[in-house]
Amino acid sequence: MKFKAIIHKEEIGYWAEVPALPGCASQADTIDELRQNLKEAIEGWLQTSDSQMKLQSNDQILEIAL
Repeated sequence: MKFKAIIHKEEIGYWAEVPALPGCASQADTIDELRQNLKEAIEGWLQTSDSQMKLQSNDQILEIAL
């Protein structure tokens, strides 16, 4: 799965947001550190999203890998 992130340069360091995942953002001192932090933020966002799903008794979850 791939996501695009918008990287913002600050006076000291960087921060980034993932438009496809509302509220998913991270920050770091370097781009390499930001890349790792974003990966962890995306994983956390996806896990939280799954646990907050409200399913009815006859609903099913379908996972699609791209």
